[in-house]
Amino acid sequence: MVGYDRYDTSGQIRQLNTLYDVCSLYINHFLPVIKLVAKERDGSRVKRIFDNPQTPYQRILDSPNVSAKQKAKLRTIHATLDVVKLKEQVDAANAAIKPGKVPPPKLR
Repeated sequence: MVGYDRYDTSGQIRQLNTLYDVCSLYINHFLPVIKLVAKERDGSRVKRIFDNPQTPYQRILDSPNVSAKQKAKLRTIHATLDVVKLKEQVDAANAAIKPGKVPPPKLR
């Protein structure tokens, strides 16, 4: 997202926090992930078996370990989200971050 530059001023930290907040919604609700289910070894070859691609949001809704109250809260949040607007917000927040100047290395 932001690279390897130095971000250490309070303004940059606020911008990074804004970016991470928007990115977490975008990634968890709209980007599917493939999970490794099993590995089967046949001699020296390893065959990997993957689950169907699902977003983390979908995986939580399918999980029996999450309460109905938490699922309802997530559904409410998901209903308010728009993937296009979120992507625009991610791009705008990413473009707004300006890296700080990295001091030159100290020589002995």
